[in-house]
Order: sequence, then structure tokens, then C-alpha cells
Amino acid sequence: MSEPEPRSGQAHRPESGAASPWRLPPESAYFMGRDEDLRALDRLAGRPFDDAPGFAPSPGPAPGSTPGPGSGRDAAGGPGRGSGGALRTGGPATALVVSGPAGVGKTAVANRWLRRHAGSFARVLYADLAAHAPYGPTRAADVLEGLLRALGVDPVPPDPAERGTLWRVLAAELPVAVLLDDAASAAQARPLLPAAGEGGLAVVTSRGSLSALLADGAVLHPLGALTPDAAVSLLARAGDGERTGREPHGAIDVVTLCACLPLPVRLAAAQLALHPEQPVGALAAALSRGRGALDSAAPAEGQAAVSAALDESYRLLPSAAARTYRRLGLLPARSCTPPLAAAVCDRTPGQAAADLATLVRAGLLEPPGPNGSHRFHDLVRAHARRRGERDETVLVQEQTVRRYAEWSLHTATRAVAVLARGSRTPGRAPHALPPPPAPDSAPSTPSAPATDSTASPASPASTAFTGEEAALFWLDDEHDSLMAVLRRSSAAGWDTVCWRLADAMGTLFRRLNATAQWTEAYELGLAAARRAGSRAGEGRMLLSGAEGLREAGRYEEAAECYALARHHAEQDKDPYQQAEALDGLATTRLRVRRLPSAAAGFRDALRLREELADGHGAALSRLGLGEIALLAHDWGSAVRQLARAQVELTAYGDGHGAARALTLLGQGKARAGDSRGGERELRTALAAFETLGATYWQMRALELLGQVAHADGDRERAHAHYAQARRLARHLSPATVRRLEERLRELCGGGPVGEV
Repeated sequence: MSEPEPRSGQAHRPESGAASPWRLPPESAYFMGRDEDLRALDRLAGRPFDDAPGFAPSPGPAPGSTPGPGSGRDAAGGPGRGSGGALRTGGPATALVVSGPAGVGKTAVANRWLRRHAGSFARVLYADLAAHAPYGPTRAADVLEGLLRALGVDPVPPDPAERGTLWRVLAAELPVAVLLDDAASAAQARPLLPAAGEGGLAVVTSRGSLSALLADGAVLHPLGALTPDAAVSLLARAGDGERTGREPHGAIDVVTLCACLPLPVRLAAAQLALHPEQPVGALAAALSRGRGALDSAAPAEGQAAVSAALDESYRLLPSAAARTYRRLGLLPARSCTPPLAAAVCDRTPGQAAADLATLVRAGLLEPPGPNGSHRFHDLVRAHARRRGERDETVLVQEQTVRRYAEWSLHTATRAVAVLARGSRTPGRAPHALPPPPAPDSAPSTPSAPATDSTASPASPASTAFTGEEAALFWLDDEHDSLMAVLRRSSAAGWDTVCWRLADAMGTLFRRLNATAQWTEAYELGLAAARRAGSRAGEGRMLLSGAEGLREAGRYEEAAECYALARHHAEQDKDPYQQAEALDGLATTRLRVRRLPSAAAGFRDALRLREELADGHGAALSRLGLGEIALLAHDWGSAVRQLARAQVELTAYGDGHGAARALTLLGQGKARAGDSRGGERELRTALAAFETLGATYWQMRALELLGQVAHADGDRERAHAHYAQARRLARHLSPATVRRLEERLRELCGGGPVGEV
């Protein structure tokens, strides 16, 4: 069975200046220290940090300074009280677990500690495990997929166990540090830990202690509330230092009512900043009134303090901002932007931007990140959802979520259109844009889906994408939310929205090889298209689902799905989809080495594509025939097919496909006895893949160059090529590494792979 290969549109995405979903979140402007906790983590890590700067205590309050809004996830301040009781088992830690109640500042402390030691690691990554998100918790296999992609792995292995093995190897060798934020359980975090005793490190935050991870080499650090003095310093710095200085007893009352937890203290400080005429004692009285009504529902001191602070902040919001707050809380979204808020809250973009700014100033929403999106703290999001469920009618709640589903579909379709620019394969253009939700108009009734082929002009509330990278970033960053709204659309019977969103997300799945979510989206989308009576939707779902099953290694199911897609296309007299189904089925059979049936399928697809004047598609089918000829040792036929495919793919501007053809052509020429010609083609292909950033195909070209040199008796050159290929393979697949090491051992006469 051949190993999975990246498709022509799936090239490695190089690093850029754009924000990445896998980078550490920004630091809070009001992180006030946690000096003792940071020192404790230094000790618990059990390893030297040569990069650590001289550690200076965090600044104290700045009385009289101009207050700013600022908001950070779990913003923390000052040395904690109740921190400690840290547990370790000896030796370098595999993971540091920072645990504690909601709102205590776990993410802020972990983020600050990792940033201090970032220089000790080749890469520092971030993954939101989403234990308390509306779409969470995230599956470990999906987190591994994202982490591997962040390290440049392409393609990501479909098997979760192989992903875990590859992650542990890379995390140890580079080494990598990762912040695993908001873990639901030890079972969720365990597959994401680096190998014990190696160079990698995970820092895990969780409301639970995760003591079961002690057996995996983790150490535990419970994080407590701030001391009263530190909490007052945070209140003064984030709110109004002069007033807190004038009313020290009122300030103590406020932070005591906030249980000295950073989140409610920050919310209280925001109220002082927004209402300069309000005495500090009056704020304490308001918090006390709110807290009393909550004690029975939230007996824990910290929960009651957070609830009281949130209720008071909500009470003081202008009515329009309060409505936006509670409606955003109803959404299964990980972030929000002014266009999104405008679309789902019946606001113009300008009004929505003003509402979000008001929420930021009130401490209820985080400031925009590098990509311009805002996020709720988990506790704030839960409060907003409760207010939405309490203060909005059932009809408005349903309409709000439906608007979000339609906005997500519209924005995803626009992103796909950007990614599809320059695509020369007929029949796979993105589906026409759905009508965007418009302010002051109710969404279409769920029982009466929109038509399947409507187009509309760009909505004023649409997200604009500056290019392919921005579009792919948005899809990648929002894929958890998109999956959540896909599931919600399926359950609610919004069938047209459901299958069209699944269709749009196929481009993301194809680019990132997200096979688990791909197959789930296919199943939901196919059922929705059938319920909606959409023949076009059913055909697209069958093709997308077959491809996802194939890339997941589920070859028999993929073959059955392609056969259904072919029959469906024949019934609809759609020759483009017939050709795509034939080619996809042939590729599936090639993967499992059913060469005669694969060759017949490629020939049928080639004939149909030539009749349709689909030159690009025909060249891809010819590429498949050339690969089969190589496997059958028919060198002459392989060289003819691949040479023609390479010329045609170059003419159609498919640089990746042309370089693939050139790689196989080089192999064919070398096997046919033209080693110089084969080496020339392989070197040209290697240079092309280096430009494209296609790691997998660089490795393939280097391995083939090693084989050519070995056959020519040049053992030193063969060793150099194999060794370079092995270095690249460490980012790809442990099985590939083992194969290359076996080639090196054979070259070295069975000795160590480093010798010739």
C-alpha cells in the first residue's frame, strides 16, 4: 500500500508575519506579578533555563495614572495566597500543570512563564483544549493535527496514534514547548505530552488538579487567589489609583467581595474607570447586593464573586451594548468581530464596532487580537449565554443563532472563493454565495430552505480577505466554531445551510488534511442535502466525503462513496462530476495497489476529460497513468505519460502538479537507464518543491536521488541524499524515517546509519 501523499493544492504553509491560531495568546496589560508562582514553576520544571532574564518583581500600582481598558484572559496580578502545595516526582518535568478555580489567572501565569523561557525552545506553541467552550472539549487527535501543522508537517498522518508518535518525536528533538490551555481531563491532555525525559515541555492549565498526570512525569502547581494587598494593587492599576488611595477601606471591601480573584477584580476596576464619579464604597455596596442573591445558586465563594461582578457590569451597560452582549453569548463561536456582531445583532457595522468597544471598556470582552477578533473569557461567555437565555425570547434566540449560521456560511464561502482563485479544474468552483443576513430582517424559516444556487452581492457585514493566507487563517482559526454551527444547523433542520457549509469547509479539510472533521461534515452534509432534496448538494457531498474517507485511509468506504458519486453524476448527466468520481476512484485503487482497475479508471476519466476539453483534469489523469506505469515497471510508457503531463500541467499554471510529474519522470528515466537525465529531472523538481515549501515531495525527490546515486555506485552521494531526506521525514512520518534508516543501513553494510 502506498503512503498518503499531499494533493496538488496542499502545500506547506510557510511562516509569515500573520497571526497563527497556534501561537501564544497576547499578554494582559495588567499582569501584576505572581512572582512567587513564577519562581515555583522555575523550580518545578527541574531543568536549567539559560535564556531566563533577570527576574524583576512586577510593578506596583500607579496612583494617578491614566486608566486604560485592557483585558486579558485570566488576567492575574501579584503574589498569590493559597498557591503552593506543588507536587513533583523528581527529574525533568514532562508537563507543568497549573490548576485552580475559574478566574484565578491560570492562563496568564502559564503564558507569562512560557514567554520568559521561550528562548530555551525552538518553538513555543499554544492549543486551546476548550473544556468549557460551547464547541468543546477539543479531541486530542484534532489538537495533534493542528500542532503538527504548526511545525510544518505536511501531510499530517490520518491515524491518531501515528500523530501522537510524530508529535512526541518532534517535541523532543526540536525541542518544543506548548501551552495546553483549559484541559478537561488528564485523558485529554495525556496524548499531547512530549516524551518523558526529553527536551519538550507542556504547560497545562485546568480547573481540575489532573493528578493522574503525575505518572506521566508531570508536576502540579495549584494556583490560589491573590493576597488582599495584591488585589488592591490590581484594582488601583486597572481602575483608578487615586480613588482607591483615598478610599482604602472601600477598596478592601471591593476586592474581598471579588474573593481576590483577578477576573472579578478586573471587572470591578473597569467599572471604576468607566464611572469616575462613583465612590469605591458605592461599588462595594452594589457588589454586595448582587452577591447576596447569588449565594444559594453559587455557594462557592469564588463563583459568587464572579457572578456578582458580572451582573453588576451587565447592569451598567447601555441597552444596545447589553443586547449585543447577550446575543453574542448565544453563539457557538470562539471569537467575534464587528461584521459578525452586525450580522447577528441587527446592527450596522459602525454600531456593532461601538458596542464591542463598550464591552471591552467594561472588561467583558478581550481587546482585539492581531487578526482583529475579540474573545470572551470562558466565565464571561457563560454569563452572556445565561443572560441571553433569560432576557431574549425563544424566537429571538433561534433567529440569532440562525443568523450566525448564515453569516458563517457566507464568510466561509467568500474565503473558499479566495482560495480557489486560479483553480483550473472545472466543476469544483465554490458554490454560489448564499444570501447574507441583513440587519432588521428575520432569517428564512428553518422549514423553508433557501434555493441551492442563489448568488448575492457582498454583504456590508462580510469579512474581507486580503489574500489566500488571510482566508486560510480565518478558516483554520474558526474551524471549531464552524463545526459547531454545522452540527447546530443539522440538529435544527437548517438543511441548506448545513450542506452548503459542509461543502465550503471541504476546502479547509483538503488543505489541512483534517480527516476526522472532514468525514463528520460529509455525513451531516449528505443527510442534510438529501432532506433538502438538493441533487447538487448530494453530488458534492458524495465527492467530498469520498475524498475525506480516502485521506483517512478508509479505502473501501471511499471506493463505495466514489461509486455512488459516479452513479449520481450519471443520473444527473453531469460529465464533470463523472470524471471527478472516476479519477477519485482510480486514485483510491492506486493507493491499495489495485493497478489494473486503477488504470482503467484513469483511462475512463482521461477520455471524458478530453471530450470536455478539460486540459488540466486530463493532465492529472495522465499523471495517474504514468505513476501506474512506474509501479508496473513499464518505463517507456511511464516516461511518455509523465513527460506529457509535466508539459501540460506547466502550461496550465499548476506548478505543484508539474513538479510532481517531474519527480516521477526522473524516477522513470533513471529506471529506464538514463541516470543522468533522471538526476537532472529530480534536481529540477527538488528546487521547485523547495520554492513551494512542499516538505513531503522534497523528501521524495531526495530519496529518489539517493537511489539513483546508489545505483551508480556513488555511495557517498547516496548517503548525503538519504540523510537529508531522513531529516525532512522526521517532520512527516515515523514509518518513513524507518524506511530511510533501513536504506542508510543497507548503504553502510549494516553498520550505524551515520557511517559510509
